[in-house]
Amino acid sequence: MHPQLEQLQTTLAPYPWAYTVTVLCAVLLVAWLANFLTKRVLLRGLRQLLLKSPLGGAQHDHEVRLQVIPRLANVVPALVISAGVSLVPDLPSQLVTVVEALCQVFVVVTIALAVSKALDTINRSYEQRPDARNKPIKGYLQVAKIVMFALVAISAVATLIGAEFLHIVTGLGAMTAVLLLIFQDTLLSLVASVQISNDGRVRVGDWIEMPGQNADGDVIDIALHTVTVRNFDRTVTTVPTKKLVSDSFKNWRHMSEGGGRRIKRALLLDQRSVRFLEPEEIARFRRFTVLDGYLDRKDAELRAWNATLAERGAEPVNHRRVTNLGTFRAYIEHYLRNHPDINQDLTMLVRQLQPTETGLPLEVWAFTSSTAWGVYEGIQSDIFDHLLAILPEFDLRVFQAHSDAPVDVNLRRLDDTDPAPAADARPPRAAPPLSAPDAG
Repeated sequence: MHPQLEQLQTTLAPYPWAYTVTVLCAVLLVAWLANFLTKRVLLRGLRQLLLKSPLGGAQHDHEVRLQVIPRLANVVPALVISAGVSLVPDLPSQLVTVVEALCQVFVVVTIALAVSKALDTINRSYEQRPDARNKPIKGYLQVAKIVMFALVAISAVATLIGAEFLHIVTGLGAMTAVLLLIFQDTLLSLVASVQISNDGRVRVGDWIEMPGQNADGDVIDIALHTVTVRNFDRTVTTVPTKKLVSDSFKNWRHMSEGGGRRIKRALLLDQRSVRFLEPEEIARFRRFTVLDGYLDRKDAELRAWNATLAERGAEPVNHRRVTNLGTFRAYIEHYLRNHPDINQDLTMLVRQLQPTETGLPLEVWAFTSSTAWGVYEGIQSDIFDHLLAILPEFDLRVFQAHSDAPVDVNLRRLDDTDPAPAADARPPRAAPPLSAPDAG
């Protein structure tokens, strides 16, 4: 013992516990000074070094990023107290043992928290890379955190009860089945995260649709246990990561990357309006420049067919003729072929579907050149606006159920000189001038 301590002990001998309290206060003062010097001197220098490193810079939040070192600085006073508590005289040995154990646990937990913050910093720095959305590492880092904190918990228990760390780990081997049952969700999520990361089935920014989980929107985060989806109604849905492996879902990413979004919509036509065209009507349709090629080709084909029937003496009823529906289908196809907003490299067709009690579906199948939602809807609406408006020129009608609105019926007495109205008479309609429609 140093002479100064012996002299202090002699001076305070008449006062029991005075020497013990004095030495204890001295240890606490040294611990405080160590903490002050560490945070005010050492941390300031390390802060400047980090700001000049690749992890620094104005583009990141340095206060968050530098949380690692302040946590490590808390280790210093704990080490001072752990070493100095044994120098305090007249303290019960059990108390000294407990204080040393608590200091050791504090040091281990503090280091673990600092490492956890360091892993968060690594993840934030990795997410700045252009290819980070294709290969996220957040799930792996979360697994590393789980393993680290599990080992820290075992170490803390072993330190507090005075047992060996390896003995506790060995004893946990008999509880493997129980641990697997407890952490089965974590293990399944880990496997799912690895699969998602390797095959790239889901990436941050993808538009996914998963009705079973009420998810329909953009992926904004991929973690170990959950994938966060921001729906188009601005709500957020968290989908278990394992669901993306075990359940089916729709990913619209390939549509966005493919350069076209599909239009698949049908016009329901009244089948009673389908009929053959008369020669003068065919001549009138030649004013549509987009139909010139179709009418010429169809005329040559039908002439050859009908000439063969005439040589055999077949009745005219067996002749083939042009229909208004077939001409309208040809018009739609040529209209789409000349439309600037339709991708001409992808599938395009106009087809009839099975007739139903609600009419004859005439379906348009094409792909827009833009995949943006608003632009796509505008192009699709413009196309069907035009088709509905041009439909009467082909003497076709859209099938539409009657509403429950009252029907006005006007009755008048017919004079003997008035001609009897035809059964299918319709009010005359002024036909608009025919001209070649624009392609837009």
